[in-house]
Amino acid sequence: MNSFKSKEIWISGFALFSLFFGAGNLILPTSLGLKAGFNWWIVLLGFALTAVFIPILSIFAHAKLQGTLFDFGKKVSPVFSTIFCLLTYTIAIAIPGPRTAAVTHEMAIQPFFDVSPLLTSSIYFGLVFVFVINRSKIIDVIGKFLTPIIVIILLIIIVLAIISSPENNLLPTIKSPFVDGILEGYQTFDAIAGVVVGAVMIVSLNLGNLHTFDEKKNVISKSGLIAGFGLLLIYGGLIFSGFLFSATFPENATRIDILTSLSLQTLGDFGRIFLSVLVALACFTTAVGVVTGTADYIKGICKNSQKAFVITTGICAIIGILVGSFQVDFIIILAVPALMFLYPITIVLIVLNVLPNKYGSKLVFRAVVFTTFLFSIPDFLGFIIDEKYLVTIKNIIPLANNNLGWVLPSLLVFVVVNFWGNNKIDLTEI
Repeated sequence: MNSFKSKEIWISGFALFSLFFGAGNLILPTSLGLKAGFNWWIVLLGFALTAVFIPILSIFAHAKLQGTLFDFGKKVSPVFSTIFCLLTYTIAIAIPGPRTAAVTHEMAIQPFFDVSPLLTSSIYFGLVFVFVINRSKIIDVIGKFLTPIIVIILLIIIVLAIISSPENNLLPTIKSPFVDGILEGYQTFDAIAGVVVGAVMIVSLNLGNLHTFDEKKNVISKSGLIAGFGLLLIYGGLIFSGFLFSATFPENATRIDILTSLSLQTLGDFGRIFLSVLVALACFTTAVGVVTGTADYIKGICKNSQKAFVITTGICAIIGILVGSFQVDFIIILAVPALMFLYPITIVLIVLNVLPNKYGSKLVFRAVVFTTFLFSIPDFLGFIIDEKYLVTIKNIIPLANNNLGWVLPSLLVFVVVNFWGNNKIDLTEI
């Protein structure tokens, strides 16, 4: 591998890590470690499944497809894929994007300045707008400069937490650590982020010096591995740190309170300053990725119109300003029904697109996606209506009481349709 390609891979890998690592990635792991107690490693396994493994699979899928988000669902049907794209981008700019501004205000601005969250989100998304308009430099700037700062601060906090932890730890307070880890991984939005920022990476590489399909596939795949290793390392360190310091956190502390307390205990008086810089950078890079991905998509369906790109970026910034002025906990609660609806479909589309084509015929895509949608309805409704109306059906569906009722039916349909298609009749052209 020549030095240029090696440099391109590392810069892209760092940029991917930073585009993934945003608000939820910061505030969720430490609180999970607190609740998990001695089961922190089990929680990590579940969390890593939905917050590392699946998102990095989405990058591998992008390396294979090298198209847009539309390509992820086109085997189901063009209409379905269009609706899926619009829903994904709408949710991305309405929840995880604005949430980065809310976290930045509560953790990086509010402790030092008595300003309104609306002012913070206005300045924040004004800067996002400027960055996105200069999208050709995004991967380079984030990968070279912003990510190293983020990683260094995080590693300092984790190392100091491990070597200076108190002797007392709280007992676990969650009954199903693996499942809780999986569902909390949903809240990172990283599977959705993967399909969004992966598309950003494709466009960025197309604007650069890599021209062949294989060159881009190599850079994207290896960059995904670098980002995945970084995410796993940081998540593991933060979850473990949450466990080590579990007895020191205030009672009924919020997710933000827990992370703030950890930084103050490990970094002392400078903890709040370091954490503020970390939060601002981590959140900002993710917001840039989300808005860029959305603007790229709209630009593509508007015949490569730069005007459409700028207008979309402006609309995303306005939405970010408005929603980002709410409290973080409110935005997290708002996100749950949307996640329960879209996340399972996103996961199966990622997995099906990574698999060899012989296991992913149009019939397989249609059958598995429909099954996933059907069996995730009780999970979605469970956060909208009273659970008592769903008890009967949830008791029938395996894992439904853990909000994972779609998993086994989708896997069964995948196996059956593939066996039927391969052994009875060729249905790949249906």
